[in-house]
Amino acid sequence: MDKSRHIKKESMIKALEASLGVVTIACKKLGLPRSTFYKWMNEDKKFSKQVKEIENIALDFAESQLHNQIEGGNTSATIFYLKTKGKKRGYVEKSELDRSFTKPYTNHLAPLLITSTVSPGLAAAVKTTKSLLAKAILPAAPSTS
Repeated sequence: MDKSRHIKKESMIKALEASLGVVTIACKKLGLPRSTFYKWMNEDKKFSKQVKEIENIALDFAESQLHNQIEGGNTSATIFYLKTKGKKRGYVEKSELDRSFTKPYTNHLAPLLITSTVSPGLAAAVKTTKSLLAKAILPAAPSTS
C-alpha cells in the first residue's frame, strides 16, 4: 500500500473516532467519497477491524447515555432498556388481536384493536381506548325494526 493511502486511512480512522463512527461526517471532513471508505472496508482487514472497534466504542457510549437516562428517572429509557435487554426475563412486547366485540357495527374494527401485554399500565390504557371507541366515537347501532 502506498504511503499516501495509508495516511488517508489513518486520517479516516481519526475522523471516525471524532464523529463516533458516523461515516458521512468523517468522509465530508476529509473530502473523501463514501465509496472509497466502503472500498477500504472490503479490501483492508486491518482498516475494517479498526472501524468495527470504533463502532463498538460508539455503542458503548450510547449505552452509557441510556444508563444515565435511566438513573435520572426517564421512564421511556427504562422501558426501552427492558424491551431490548430484558427479553429473557419476560419484558417483551406481545400483541394480540382482540375480537371480543360482538356488536355488528364494531366488528369491522375488531382486527384493528390490539391488546398489549407489555405492562398492566399499557394494557389499562388500551382498555380505556377501546371503551372510548365503543362509547363516544362509534355511532349507535342502527335499529333493524
